[in-house]
Amino acid sequence: MSGPLSGVRVLDLSRVLAGPSCTQLFGDLGATVLKIENPLTDGDDTRQWGPPYIGDAEDGLSAYFLSANRNKLSLSIDLKTEEGQKKIKSLAEQAHILVENFKPGGLCPFGLDYNSLQAVAPRLVYCSISGFGHSGPNKDKPGYDLMAQGYGGIMSLTGTADGPPMKVGVAVADVVAGLYAATGVLAALRHAEATGQGQHIDLALVDTQIAWTINQGCNYLHSGRLPQRQGNDHPNIVPYGVYECCDGHVIIAVGNDAQFRRFCTAFGFEALAQNPRFATNPNRVAHRKDLSAIINPVIQACTMEDVLARLEAQSVPVGPVHGLDQVFATDQVAARAMQIDLPSSAGIQKLIGNPLKFSKTPVDYRIGAQTCGAQNTLCQAQDIWAASEAYLKMQEN
Repeated sequence: MSGPLSGVRVLDLSRVLAGPSCTQLFGDLGATVLKIENPLTDGDDTRQWGPPYIGDAEDGLSAYFLSANRNKLSLSIDLKTEEGQKKIKSLAEQAHILVENFKPGGLCPFGLDYNSLQAVAPRLVYCSISGFGHSGPNKDKPGYDLMAQGYGGIMSLTGTADGPPMKVGVAVADVVAGLYAATGVLAALRHAEATGQGQHIDLALVDTQIAWTINQGCNYLHSGRLPQRQGNDHPNIVPYGVYECCDGHVIIAVGNDAQFRRFCTAFGFEALAQNPRFATNPNRVAHRKDLSAIINPVIQACTMEDVLARLEAQSVPVGPVHGLDQVFATDQVAARAMQIDLPSSAGIQKLIGNPLKFSKTPVDYRIGAQTCGAQNTLCQAQDIWAASEAYLKMQEN
């Protein structure tokens, strides 16, 4: 296997989205990922988060599950049994990475927590993902994406000014936590390779969500003023947002005063560029409503194609607002391989491609998501990791 993580062994005890999205990324990059699932619950919760499904619902291959579980071998092991615990410990001894998202302390009764495994696997990088982390007054509370978005503040920033707090349209707190987890794990892996010392990474959904409030969070910390929901408008830049045309919506992103002058030229608004209320971005922010009242009716009378053509000709950032049907039909998606098809026993799995494009070690799509326990025969091998690597090598060829 030629991926940049070829030879890296990942023991995946996670489920739902944050952990699985992290470990799928490792699998895409060439790591051998063993997904451990509970045979008593038919595996990962998201297997039943449908419809839609590929094949029969009984196979547990919901579209949701497919989205974060390719390039993994599924083993069903009951962690509550002594035999299951022995298998996990044996696998951990030869693994480089372990990712889990049990409640803090949830693996202690099984002897599979970090402190227990450190004794037999000192080089192991062990990443725990939870709602609030392993410390603090809320550490024992359950954590889900929606709760993290609420607690961490992003919902207070999302939605229209006169509407209720609104969650982001996908489980973005989970996804970003998965990305943070991948970054932290790879940094710790580098440390382990250099020193022989593994370590524990304690990652909280709420912490990561607070981290990506970014400018809005810093705006509040410096001003003491709570940001208000502004729909698609930008709190610090004008005009910057979604604008209605007669046949759809476009995004216009005027990032500086030179772009604003070119924006004005595109629509015959030259006088606005000289108006002291609008000539500079701070003044445009201060007079946001007045500017919108002037430019919005003109844009609303235009077609999307007209607005795109005018602003592209003036080198002003502009783009369409696509539905997913339009997204996956674009030539850009085809050129960048952002939609892929992987065969499976249940049928073709239509998946979203990995955005990483390497010049030397490209992403490799070896296998689609598997049914729960599909590779349990590997558990009979004397060396499960070696047997797993051999199986994946065969799929690659």
